[in-house]
Amino acid sequence: MTDRILIVEDDPAILELLTEELEEAGHIVTGVDSAEQALLHDLDVDVIISDIRLPGMDGMTLLETLVQQPDHPAVIIITAFGSIDQAVDALQRGADDFLTKPLDLDQVRGSVARLSQHRRLKTRQQTRQTHGICHLDELTSCMPAMAQLFDQARRLAAQQAAVLIQGESGTGKELLAHALHREGPRHSGPFVAVNCASIAPDVMESECFGHVKGAFTGAIAHRRGLFQQAHGGTLFLDEIGDMPLALQAKLLRVLQTHRVRPVGSEEEQQIDIRIVAATNRPLDALIESGLFREDLFYRLETFSLTLPPLRERPDDIALLAEHFIERYSREQGHGAMSLSPTALSLLRAYPFPGNVRELDNAILRAVTLANTSVLEPDDFPERFRHVTAGSDSQNAQTQEWLSLEQMEQRYIQRVLDAVDGNKRRAADILGIGRKTLYRRLEARD
Repeated sequence: MTDRILIVEDDPAILELLTEELEEAGHIVTGVDSAEQALLHDLDVDVIISDIRLPGMDGMTLLETLVQQPDHPAVIIITAFGSIDQAVDALQRGADDFLTKPLDLDQVRGSVARLSQHRRLKTRQQTRQTHGICHLDELTSCMPAMAQLFDQARRLAAQQAAVLIQGESGTGKELLAHALHREGPRHSGPFVAVNCASIAPDVMESECFGHVKGAFTGAIAHRRGLFQQAHGGTLFLDEIGDMPLALQAKLLRVLQTHRVRPVGSEEEQQIDIRIVAATNRPLDALIESGLFREDLFYRLETFSLTLPPLRERPDDIALLAEHFIERYSREQGHGAMSLSPTALSLLRAYPFPGNVRELDNAILRAVTLANTSVLEPDDFPERFRHVTAGSDSQNAQTQEWLSLEQMEQRYIQRVLDAVDGNKRRAADILGIGRKTLYRRLEARD
């Protein structure tokens, strides 16, 4: 979401300074010199910055008028240096922040970023309520199929039986496993994760079940295995398709008896764990090739959840991108950041073979390396820019390949045509400052 700022200031020098500073920070800024003009303006903005001293209606009266409106913008009041009483009065009447003259531009940017982010969060919560955005722990989606999956997962979380999570790499299988743990009765117990593909087969049994002192060369002390470490909680076996056959047989026995025998021991140990397994490989094909036990598959597959790839969740791309931008901009101490319309179109056109993990990594890279608060296509890896234009029908016989610049110019022209050439309105729709729009139009000419 692009931040839209309305400045109400009758001093032309201060108005110009604030406008340029906030536009450079990536915001869309409109300036007026009176409260009356402000009330005539479209108040569908994120933040209003108003001086208290204005010709005609003063800033305090403007504030009182604004706060009476439902879902009004955040309001920052500018006061003269030392007028703390006025500032306190403004906050009591509903202002969200105040600034004192002479203005500290860092403070201006920080206040706008904080209040814009707060408004985005509020808008996002309202959107979730009205547009069916659903959550399960750290997972989020606006797709009906995902809502059904989340409901099914919540029901399974309350049970004790083993669960199999299937899905391509990067779809969020471990996040779903965490959700099953946190939503269930074992949430206060440990969550132990092990990637079966990352442990050498000859040490996997010891890693899983532990060993006693002297069980083999190098076993200089007793060691608890991952199964014992997960006692009272959940053991997540990721990429279970890579588990050796011999260990699969012992896992099946654990599921049946809830007991494990450490390597080198003659005694079994009782354990209380819930097993959640995951795979990105088709287990039925592994069964046919003799690499996976059929009886173990049926034991796990009784309660199965399948995460769809991101390419089957196109409506979630913008939602997840916003979520990741918010997280990484906050973690890195940036102000409010957003995607330009062109960058969002680029993401929507990309097939995401790496699924949500690839989107996550791409946003992290973009937020870290971006020079402005608005993420543009150039902030994303080169592979994202190989997109096609024209018909998206699978039956299309040919497709026109465009460069990123050509695609962007076509999009800008379409917006200009739709608003009859009004550059101010086009810049608002495109989510860029007017100066940026003029530069791109000059580059085209």
